[in-house]
Amino acid sequence: EERCLAPGPAALPARGAPPEAAEGRPGPGHEDFRPRIVPYYRDPNKPYKKVLRTRYIQTELGFHERLFVAVLTSKATLNTLAVAVNKTVAHHFPRLLYFTGLRSAKVPHGMVLVAHGDERPIWLMYETMNYIHQHFGSDYDWFYIMQDDTYAQAEQVKALVTHLSINQDVYLGRAEEFIGGDEQARYCHGGFGYLLSRSLLLKLHPHLDSCRNEILSVRPDEWLGRCIIDFLGIACVSQLQGQHYHTYELAKNTEPEKEEEEEFQAALAVHPVSDMTLMYRLHKQFSRIQLDRVYQEIQDLQMQIRNLTALTPAGEAGVTWPVGINAPFLPKSRFEVISWDYFTEQHLFSCPDGSPKCELSGASKADVSEIIESAVEQLNRLYQPLLRFSKRQLLNGYRRFDPTRGMEYTLDLLLEAATQKGHSHVLAKRVSLVRPLSKVEIIPMPYVTEATRVQLVLPLTVQDLDFVANFLDMFAMNTLDTHDNALLTLLFIYHPYDAQRVGQVDVFAGVKAMVAELEKRYAEVKIPWISVKTEVPSQVKLMDIVSKKHPVDTLFFLASVWTEINMEFLNRCRMNTISNWQVFFPVHFQEFNPALVYRGEQTASSSTDFLRDGHFDRHSFAEACFYNSDYMTARTKLAADILDRDEVLESMEVFDVFLHYSGLHLFRAVEPGLVQKYTVRSCNPRLSEELYHRCVLSNLEGLASRSHLAMALFEQEQANST
Repeated sequence: EERCLAPGPAALPARGAPPEAAEGRPGPGHEDFRPRIVPYYRDPNKPYKKVLRTRYIQTELGFHERLFVAVLTSKATLNTLAVAVNKTVAHHFPRLLYFTGLRSAKVPHGMVLVAHGDERPIWLMYETMNYIHQHFGSDYDWFYIMQDDTYAQAEQVKALVTHLSINQDVYLGRAEEFIGGDEQARYCHGGFGYLLSRSLLLKLHPHLDSCRNEILSVRPDEWLGRCIIDFLGIACVSQLQGQHYHTYELAKNTEPEKEEEEEFQAALAVHPVSDMTLMYRLHKQFSRIQLDRVYQEIQDLQMQIRNLTALTPAGEAGVTWPVGINAPFLPKSRFEVISWDYFTEQHLFSCPDGSPKCELSGASKADVSEIIESAVEQLNRLYQPLLRFSKRQLLNGYRRFDPTRGMEYTLDLLLEAATQKGHSHVLAKRVSLVRPLSKVEIIPMPYVTEATRVQLVLPLTVQDLDFVANFLDMFAMNTLDTHDNALLTLLFIYHPYDAQRVGQVDVFAGVKAMVAELEKRYAEVKIPWISVKTEVPSQVKLMDIVSKKHPVDTLFFLASVWTEINMEFLNRCRMNTISNWQVFFPVHFQEFNPALVYRGEQTASSSTDFLRDGHFDRHSFAEACFYNSDYMTARTKLAADILDRDEVLESMEVFDVFLHYSGLHLFRAVEPGLVQKYTVRSCNPRLSEELYHRCVLSNLEGLASRSHLAMALFEQEQANST
């Protein structure tokens, strides 16, 4: 109940501040940054107009991004120091732009450059402030301006702005006195970077033209500081709201690796950086300092966890290993048990293709090598200087992925232990390691909607004729009746023998009659078809024909005749396919053979058995969602690679085209909305060996589950024995 303020005279508000500031209340110029609901008002005298909502809720609520960074560079240093800045700190800042007077002929990769057309320093600063206000003034709360000869600790700068209030006019940096000027008036040295708040930028913008005409200065940072002081009455400060802007000035021939001063380690910005090599050395040293701080913080937190856990009802037994990492997942039934994968230094005994043994290679081999090296290093750190361990052999290795904590490893190592006196002994030791899950990152994705038109493409052969009627019925019921924004194109694949007799007997005449009936029933619907003559229906060759007959912005859904189209899946096709970003290859659910699953006891599954008597067919790549423009880009690269060897296309699918010849994300996921009835696919032996083998595997695995097959064999053996 006591007063927090010490007794004494009340603090006076700053010059020009409203009287409310003395009482601790915000003045009329301050904004209330809490979200508020703006009521909708409709003028009865104006015609009704539909209200358009914003795409994102933060736009509607008026939220701003936190930090924008501007780097001032020049034509002479764009390909040297500016590149070094981009490689060291750019990926830590949410938005970073480079500003220069004149640009070189070629802009370095990965850099967003704005050229003003004049190398004069004052003009560059004036144009930069104008550009920032015009394009980003309403989107960001903080603006950090630095030079390309400045090394800034990006994480420290981001942490700084999170501790500052956004409802104040902030001009924060390394405060310097004007030469021959007022001792109280200070400007922020541009070499060490400075921070401007959004409110200050908005107030400063109307006076920039006057500053350009009235203030004479050689240095752009002095010119900006004088402009802010003269028109806003705000001087640069190095400390604000309990936060300090630490800087460090590098001397000539400085060795960053040998700098141990506290001032250097606490610096947010270092200046001047004379060359690219020095920039990289500074980044390496500050990264090492930051890493040491993190390790020390982890140790302190682990000690606190141990001390606090001892006071809990579970006592010291409640401490998990490693300390601070989530406890292992506890399964509630045998179906939730996470299995361990066995491996050696050469082989893995749980392979992606289902084979019992495969060679350890790629990322898995690098993972195992790193884990073994880390285990030996930890043992040496624990037992040195009494013992020194070296690896002889990995006897056994086990690993599993626990979604609650990360990748777990158990290693049986054959080690050679050497003492200080030179004696050695071979022993086996079991070690356990955890590679914990790191910080979860949200990957930014382009904005998509469910209003995109989907163009279905259905290839048909003679073997598919028995299933076309069901496909068209489902298409009419789920898309035409519901007026979904989807179109259908049929691709009739004629064998050369059938193509010669098409005048007498058209094998697809029945399908064409069904299409005519649909067009008659739905007057606004047109279902075109394309006829192709080939012995080998290559998916890529067929898609080449379809691609040329549609606009580049067409969203294709490459379907199969067994696919049952529904609105739920079409919406996922629209949302998961992003032009110039991502393609979608769904894994359909294949129902098992009812003769083996039900064996005459049950002929139809109930609604509660949905997705039970079947499996997701990972061998099939027949269904795909992609944009025509993305396919054409990848297909052009493929054509340049294979030249005129068209026979290569017979061994490829559309999936292979995107996998090897595009830089897009390939999103492949199980799709419960695509359910296919059991049927035996016809596998064309004229296709490549891999495609034919995949088709045969799909048929075999689609028969039934292991339990159903075992029961069928058991019943057959019983019948034979009797």
